[in-house]
Amino acid sequence: VTEYVPETAVGYLMQKEIQFLGNAVENPVRPFVAILGGAKVADKLNVISNLLEKCDTLIIGGGMAYTFLKAQGYEVGTSLVDDTKLDYCKEMIEKAEANGKKLLLPVDTVTAAAFPDPIDAEIEVATYDSHEIPADRMGLDIGEKTQALFADAVKTAKTVVWNGPMGVFENPILSKGTVAVAQALADTDATTIIGGGDSAAAVMQLGFADKMSHISTGGGASLEYLEGKVLPGVAAIADKN
Repeated sequence: VTEYVPETAVGYLMQKEIQFLGNAVENPVRPFVAILGGAKVADKLNVISNLLEKCDTLIIGGGMAYTFLKAQGYEVGTSLVDDTKLDYCKEMIEKAEANGKKLLLPVDTVTAAAFPDPIDAEIEVATYDSHEIPADRMGLDIGEKTQALFADAVKTAKTVVWNGPMGVFENPILSKGTVAVAQALADTDATTIIGGGDSAAAVMQLGFADKMSHISTGGGASLEYLEGKVLPGVAAIADKN
């Protein structure tokens, strides 16, 4: 459609999205820290690869961290793992090393006997070091040592992009990792950009929204932007300028 319309314009929200997300990826003020969470590695394949080229430190939490931990040879119990992506995770660990980037993974994990059912049910948890998760337990959040490690990495940052929670944040007992990351971002002077979806929901639900520089309303589109994909609506505006 845009090929046939001579004049184009975007609103202020779109302008803000392009300004914050675009600058973060293309021209960040450094140190640039990217934090990725959420359940599946498969959802973030291109984002991980793209951000490893752009950022100084990449932090990985949430369910996808267990595939990375397993790729390093650790026992991850009954935690969520994508066995088809183990080689990919090894490649990304090597890529980080080759490019001189810091890749941070959880050093300890909050575990339970099973996933909470319903999701906000009271649940008994125990924390283990990430390389010592018992075979019959499931990792569901980052532990206190990891919370401190991730918060420390954010302290010196000038730009932080965060996409994806650190655990099952819908459950009060398993939301502590996500709260700790949100708190670390709220306490920093860095430009803090929340990349839509569950992280935006978590930040709003936990009451940190007014402390962030920008919360994307883009969801999947903001993720594609972080992947370095050309978004047709954005391209159409750029072409007309």
